[in-house]
Amino acid sequence: QVQLVESGGGLVQAVGSLRLSCATSTSGVIFVPGTMVWYRQAQGKQRELFADVSSSGLTNYADYVKGRFTISRDNPKKTVHLQMSSLKPEETGIYYCYRKDPFTNRPTWGQGTQVTVSS
Repeated sequence: QVQLVESGGGLVQAVGSLRLSCATSTSGVIFVPGTMVWYRQAQGKQRELFADVSSSGLTNYADYVKGRFTISRDNPKKTVHLQMSSLKPEETGIYYCYRKDPFTNRPTWGQGTQVTVSS
């Protein structure tokens, strides 16, 4: 079983910064690092993918976060980080970590962490 636990959310003023983390815990499975993804969901809106990092460290970003967000991973610690800067009020929402197992394709979501950006 694989579980993802996000942390680091909170209240921040506009143009401020915040660092999120996503820790992976495993039990009873052979864990194979795969692409890790960050999604966010604003109230009343669909969940949207905005950053991912492959097992080798290759990154992709949605245009609206490029230059402001940085995703990174620490494979030995099975942790992914998301450094966010120049945050905007419209980026308020719940931020989720996600992975799909490279062998089984089984999806796993974290419980989410709330990010609130005040104007």
